Amino acid sequence: MSVATELDLEDPAILEQGRILFEQPCTFVLGCVKLDQVPDGSLPEIAFAGRSNVGKSSLLNALVRQNTLARTSNTPGRTREINFFELGQRLMLADLPGYGYARVSKAQVKQWTGLVDSYLKGRVNLRRTCVLIDSRHGLKESDRGVMEMLDKAAQPYQVVLTKVDKVKASYLDDLQAKIAAELATHPAAHPLIPKTSSRKGEGIAELRAMLATLTV
Repeated sequence: MSVATELDLEDPAILEQGRILFEQPCTFVLGCVKLDQVPDGSLPEIAFAGRSNVGKSSLLNALVRQNTLARTSNTPGRTREINFFELGQRLMLADLPGYGYARVSKAQVKQWTGLVDSYLKGRVNLRRTCVLIDSRHGLKESDRGVMEMLDKAAQPYQVVLTKVDKVKASYLDDLQAKIAAELATHPAAHPLIPKTSSRKGEGIAELRAMLATLTV
């Protein structure tokens, strides 16, 4: 089953699939700073990308119900490698380095960009990349750069809004509509845009359900 626009995220059976998958044990595998360190791709894989401090670690922790699986920090740019986590021997989760933070050297930016670009182009078992967008700020040029990178690599991706508890509902609906219109011009983009809050749990069950379909 594939995640399509007609996927009924209010269907208890669909939500149950996501709950069961993400209740499985999730363990850290390794962190990679070089492409030759990336583990063999024997499992379907989902990557998580986003600007520094967008809430990637918090979202991963919320998805797998573990408060400390992925390290969180108020200091942007902390994650400097691709961290891999195995979920129930059914799915690999890849936490990509944050991008778009100005207080790092150009050499670091070049290194991280090269690593992620090579990973995206060569990862045949990568089912989807979740591109996390802070709902308070919307799409930035660095986000668009990653989206273009994914388009060129023909890697399917899906925008996921984070920290939605920090904005008004009317603003959020407008932001979602604007992003949806922009995504329609990107060939590798998925049309559904989940709205999540790791702090309050909003949208987490629905995102689990979407991602669970990718293991079938």
